[in-house]
Amino acid sequence: MEQKDKLFKEIFAANSKKIFHLCYGYTGDADSANDLLQETFLKVWQNLDKFRNKSLISTWIYRIAVNTCLTYLRSEKRQAKDELTENIIETQTEEFSEKNEQVALLYTCISKLEENDRLLITMVLDELPYPEIAEVVGISEGNLRVKIHRIKQKLTDLYKQYASV
Repeated sequence: MEQKDKLFKEIFAANSKKIFHLCYGYTGDADSANDLLQETFLKVWQNLDKFRNKSLISTWIYRIAVNTCLTYLRSEKRQAKDELTENIIETQTEEFSEKNEQVALLYTCISKLEENDRLLITMVLDELPYPEIAEVVGISEGNLRVKIHRIKQKLTDLYKQYASV
């Protein structure tokens, strides 16, 4: 049992920050993201014995986190998307200083993307290797590169739109 504790602590230390960013990308809310982070790592703990090393452990954890986030979003039956977006904008305006205004604007733009696009760009921002992202999402690396290119174009357009307001 002690060995499992040690392994889990190492896994948590190595992955928790990235998983928080992923959850935050889905929710736009730090409290919800923390809840989903905890739920994800509870599932990791409960299923650690079942991990078979057929993929990287970080890939396995990302899959658990993505499923946890999607389940949360479905079960929440979130109110109007505009309300969520306004909350994200308000939260970010409070959290970011003026010198980080561009970062706040970027996250606002990310919040406007479709769920799957938010997931992909969050993993790119977390500097996950493309082969690992492709495995998490279940598409080829070539297809992934095309999708990421399109997402970046969407973000550029959104950024220009919001920056000119």
